[in-house]
Amino acid sequence: MTPQGFVATHARDARFERGLRSFFEYRDLGIKEATQGRVVAHVIRSAGGTEFSSQPHRHGTEFQLVYVLKGWIEFEYEGQGTIRLEAGSCVHQPPGIRHRELGHSDDVELLEIVLPADFTTEEVAAVNP
Repeated sequence: MTPQGFVATHARDARFERGLRSFFEYRDLGIKEATQGRVVAHVIRSAGGTEFSSQPHRHGTEFQLVYVLKGWIEFEYEGQGTIRLEAGSCVHQPPGIRHRELGHSDDVELLEIVLPADFTTEEVAAVNP
C-alpha cells in the first residue's frame, strides 16, 4: 500500500515548459499534486533564445526558497541590495519582499520551493527607492 501524497520524479522523465517568466523553463516535480496544492517545487532553467526582462515584483507566499544547482543568478532585494547566488547558494525570500532579477548565466538551474503552490505575483515600484 502506498501512502497518499507520495511522489518520486526522475531526470530521465523530465519535461520543461515555459512558465511565469518567459526567459525560463520550469520542470514540475509533482509536489503540488502530492500536497494537494499546499506546496510547489520545480527546477527552473534558462530558456535559450528568449530576451531577459525583469520588473520589480513580490509574491504572495508563506515560504519561498531558491537553491542554485548550476550557474549563477543575481537579484536585487528590498533592504538587502544586490545578491549574487552561485551553484550551492540558497536564499529564503520572506513573504512579500520586493525583488527583481538582474541577470543570470546561460546555464543557470535552480530548485525553487514555494508555499502555497498557487501563489500570486504582483509588479511593484522600484525595489530600493
